[in-house]
Amino acid sequence: MYTAPLPFTKGENMQKENYQKLIEQKLQSLPLYVYYYTQQPNLAVTTIYQYLSEYERFFTWLRTTQTMSTNDDHKLICTATSNKDISIDTLKNLQASQVQQYLIDCQSTENKQNKITSKITINRTIHALRSLFHYLTVVADLNNGEPYFYRNVMLKIPFYKGVKESISYRNVKYGPQLYMGEKKFEWIHFIENDYENTISKHAIRYFKFNKERDIAIIALLLASGLRISELVNLNIHDLNIIDRSVLVIRKGGKKDAALIADWAIPYLKKYLHVRNTRYQPNKQLKAIFITRYRETAKRIDTSTIQRFVEKYSIAFPDGSRTTPHKLRHSLGTEIYNKSMDVVAVATQLGHTGLSATDQYIQQANKEKQRMILNQK
Repeated sequence: MYTAPLPFTKGENMQKENYQKLIEQKLQSLPLYVYYYTQQPNLAVTTIYQYLSEYERFFTWLRTTQTMSTNDDHKLICTATSNKDISIDTLKNLQASQVQQYLIDCQSTENKQNKITSKITINRTIHALRSLFHYLTVVADLNNGEPYFYRNVMLKIPFYKGVKESISYRNVKYGPQLYMGEKKFEWIHFIENDYENTISKHAIRYFKFNKERDIAIIALLLASGLRISELVNLNIHDLNIIDRSVLVIRKGGKKDAALIADWAIPYLKKYLHVRNTRYQPNKQLKAIFITRYRETAKRIDTSTIQRFVEKYSIAFPDGSRTTPHKLRHSLGTEIYNKSMDVVAVATQLGHTGLSATDQYIQQANKEKQRMILNQK
């Protein structure tokens, strides 16, 4: 039934194609109304995939959980034999107490790291379900121009308040993972000159093949604050070396132009100088950052970048294990420390609001607070 492709624009990269295949696989076992939900514009492919995973888990729970009502002993909430067969009436008649029961069950379940699901993760589940129910009760017009139903039980489900970690705690905890000031230059110098001395002879060949690319990516993350998803989607024509900027599609499809710190430009030039001869991409491959797999060049994916960022940071004697997101956070912290300007941080990182910059304000206030504590 689900043969129509999702509405991606022309020239979508390999990563999105891979996600689309995974999405289409998931849709095979989900109801038709979920497929229509995914056809909405401005839904990021990664968001669709994550939300479908949430719906799979929720629908499976509906089919395997007994109702809490005393009048319906041992009666399942939904009697459908598969997730695909769950009718719209099941969601229409769902009770708030049943949704709360599901969230409690989720919170008491251990994740893959054998840890109890956090409130932050539960809030993501609520957000995913709210999105689906909003579509079914407001946006959808497949029922003779009307939504599927009007009663939205998710409006009765509040987000979980409170987090286990304060901003101060997070700043201390993740501070070693930030690469700012001279530390970032020392790290890049280590990758350029010393990293190969820490690996086996077998691994050196692969490292040298991708050396310029990997350093260019790390430099761009540290010098622009791009999200990893934004970086992998970059095409050649998006990069302006002379203007030292890059065109980027932010969350929600917003077009933006991110500035690049001057120090990173030489690393980008070194990579671009070897890109074509080393990776031998065909003319149709417009991605800036590419990899070579089974004699074929393709756009690099996020998992590859995550792996080598972690690998290089673990090997660095003066650093700690870090992630591409922490490199983005490194630049945000640096900008605020130098400017004390939350607007400058938000503008560079592509934040849609200023609330996301609270962590940088808190970090900058730490030294001031220490001075007050030490006053005699």
